[in-house]
Amino acid sequence: MTQIKNGTWVVVADGEKALFLRNITDGKDPNLEVIRKEEQDNLKDIDQSANRPGRVGQVGNMGKSAYEDTDWHELAKDRFAADLADILYDRVHKGKFDSLVLVASPGVLGELRSKLHQEVSDKVIGEIPKTLTNHPIKDIEDIVKADLVA
Repeated sequence: MTQIKNGTWVVVADGEKALFLRNITDGKDPNLEVIRKEEQDNLKDIDQSANRPGRVGQVGNMGKSAYEDTDWHELAKDRFAADLADILYDRVHKGKFDSLVLVASPGVLGELRSKLHQEVSDKVIGEIPKTLTNHPIKDIEDIVKADLVA
């Protein structure tokens, strides 16, 4: 059982936006307040791509083959995870939190985990692999309580 104490930060992220929440009560009944929001514009890949993928002629084969185009949407999500990790690194060095819960989809959680500095990783007391960025704060509190406290 994970103890979410007073002052624990809960970061809810999805690759395009993140909510930074702080528990202002005890661990038995978390009461989360929003302390920061981060959001990036991340258009669909098709809206970010310049044109069709490049092509190359094949020697010995009369056909042509397309190069795989860069997925700009996924690249922006990866960058967002790196930016989020940097924000957390800055805040942990300023003594803003002693414990941290990460809430994100499994893919984003894995990407974020790989980008976290050791000082931040040492503060992680729980992870919830769910996408909750568009949920009301009360629902997030209930899910955190059910997944970590109970």
